[in-house]
Amino acid sequence: MHVVSVARLRLRRWAIRGLSKAHLAVHRVTKGRVLGSVAGMPVLLLTTTGRRSGKARTTPLTFFRDGIDLVVIGSNGGADRPPDWSLNLQQTPRAVVEIGTDKLVVTARPASGQQRDRLWAVITATYAGYARYEERTTRRIPVVLLTPEGPQIARGGPSTLT
Repeated sequence: MHVVSVARLRLRRWAIRGLSKAHLAVHRVTKGRVLGSVAGMPVLLLTTTGRRSGKARTTPLTFFRDGIDLVVIGSNGGADRPPDWSLNLQQTPRAVVEIGTDKLVVTARPASGQQRDRLWAVITATYAGYARYEERTTRRIPVVLLTPEGPQIARGGPSTLT
C-alpha cells in the first residue's frame, strides 16, 4: 500500500466536490440531457438531509437498477473517507431522487452481504473503475439500495441487474 500525502488527499476531495457541483449545475440546467450519463451509466440526483446542518444536499450519482430499487455506490473515488451523502443517509434514510424530470421519494438501506456480493459482481463488470476504487481504500465500498416509496417507480436507466 502506498502513502498518499495530506495535500494530495485534500486536492482529490476538493476536485471531487468541484466536479460534482459543476456536474449538478449542468445536469439541472439541461434537465439531464447533458451529463445524464457518465461512463455509460445513467445519473440520478440524490438529495439527502445534511446530518449536521439539516440542509438539503444534492449529489449527482451513477446508478443501476435491481428490480424496483435504484442502486448507488459509495466509492468516493476510492478515498478512505465515505462520501458525505452516504453518511447523511445513515442518519436520515429518507431522500429524494431526480431522474430526468421525474422526482421520487426513496428510503435508503445498505445492501446485505449476499446482495452486495451479487450486485458488486455486476457493478464491477459494468464499470471496472469501482473495483480499482476498492483496491485503493481500506474500507469496503458500500452498495446502497434506494427503494421508491408508494406506487411510483422510477423510469429510465439500465436494465435490472438480476
